[in-house]
Amino acid sequence: MKQGALVLAVVAASSIATPARAQRGEASVLVGWTFSDGVTGDPILAGDGNTYDRVDPKDSFKWGLDIGAYASDNVQVGFLFGQQMSKLTFGGTATTEVGDLKINTYHGYVAYNFGERDAPARPYVMVGLGATNFGQVDFATPGGRVGTTGSETQFSTTWGAGVKFFPSGNVGARAGLQWTPTYIKSDAAGWWCDPYWGCYLTGNAQYSNQWDFSGGVTFRF
Repeated sequence: MKQGALVLAVVAASSIATPARAQRGEASVLVGWTFSDGVTGDPILAGDGNTYDRVDPKDSFKWGLDIGAYASDNVQVGFLFGQQMSKLTFGGTATTEVGDLKINTYHGYVAYNFGERDAPARPYVMVGLGATNFGQVDFATPGGRVGTTGSETQFSTTWGAGVKFFPSGNVGARAGLQWTPTYIKSDAAGWWCDPYWGCYLTGNAQYSNQWDFSGGVTFRF
């Protein structure tokens, strides 16, 4: 009976360990710097005497979290969260900071990691789909009036490349570049006409772009 119990214990342990090994993944904590731009609009003469025709997030610090599982030795699927600690600015004949702005990004992604699974250095490329949230901004006008802008969430994609380093064990480092364009609006650009379909008003899409240079610690499990 003791031998039978030992065999059952070994079989049970093996059945648990095999799926655990199959569930290979990585988790990363990232920090970096983001270069951002916004969109243009019709010129507006403000109360301070300046004319403004741009709205932009300010270049600033960013942090993020990344967790993913390997579908194969090279293909990884996961979820990436980022938060840029920025400020909203108006631009034109002058540049004015309006208030603090948090930009949160949420993307599911697919990445391809080059090289062997246990290689000490693995370059990667990735693409993701998700959303970008521009948080509310508390502001005060030159005349002393205070207010709050609304929060806005828009569809966005993200594209990235970099390299992961694992000199020993399952704790390593990574560095990379990530580009996140977020659709904001479309401006009327003119008319397009077709003999069969008729005429339609066309537009130029405007995107807010984030260029993120980041690095951090990566854990393999």
